[in-house]
Amino acid sequence: MSTPENDPRSIPPDANPFVDGAAMPDLSAAAAPGEAEAAAPSLAQRLAELEARHTEVSDAYLRAKAEAENTRRRAEEDVSKARKYAVESFAESLLPVMDSMQAAIAMPDAKVETVLEGVHATLRQLSQALERNKVIQIAPPAGTKFDPHQHQAISMVPAEQDANTVVAVLQKGYLINDRVLRPALVTVAAPK
Repeated sequence: MSTPENDPRSIPPDANPFVDGAAMPDLSAAAAPGEAEAAAPSLAQRLAELEARHTEVSDAYLRAKAEAENTRRRAEEDVSKARKYAVESFAESLLPVMDSMQAAIAMPDAKVETVLEGVHATLRQLSQALERNKVIQIAPPAGTKFDPHQHQAISMVPAEQDANTVVAVLQKGYLINDRVLRPALVTVAAPK
């Protein structure tokens, strides 16, 4: 039994519940047998098209989600490997230095001049290894303006040069790719 609230004929035309704006079918009118059969295949076709489209979109979504997950996983592996082997080339460039030091130790009866010559050669090897890995010395010459980003003042001394300039370097500093590893320890000229 139909009540006025749920009778489709009682819904005003401007309150159409269909999204696509199609007119509500008149359920009271008896459709001809051929018309009902013609509408049914088109609805079935439309439903089949929408289901196929839904399957296609779902498949594309799952593939995109899997690709994003694979890309994320590969990126995490690359970062992990980069961290693990970051010092590999640096360590490889230090191996000749290690070899030179072991060769020096293996000759305990060497003359002082020979040992000093070997130490100089080892220092050159170490300097080259550091330069190859972009580790650069900070050794400001006397008279250079004091830079708190690269220098650390140990003391202020009276000097015959401008105030706040480097008088002497007590210990060299080092940069790596423009980042300070260790500031240079310096004495600075005191104001007059």
